[in-house]
Amino acid sequence: MKTWRTRIGVGLAVSAAAVAIPLTAATASAAAPPGDGWTPVGAERYPSKAECEAKELPNAQADGYHEVWCDDSQTIMPIYYR
Repeated sequence: MKTWRTRIGVGLAVSAAAVAIPLTAATASAAAPPGDGWTPVGAERYPSKAECEAKELPNAQADGYHEVWCDDSQTIMPIYYR
């Protein structure tokens, strides 16, 4: 027979897992880029969408892309090239 100390420890571990799993299993809610053909390349913090796209355009062009789209619905903006 298991001791109460063991049962309480196991019960706390199971309870913590029951709370943590639903909280970490949620999908990301980033807005999808407009249209098709966008490649996710990372994320960065910028003060505005316009500044993000202006500063990322030379990087995109260096990698052979011609468009940049920054998702400004988040503080750290996901960046996409096309």
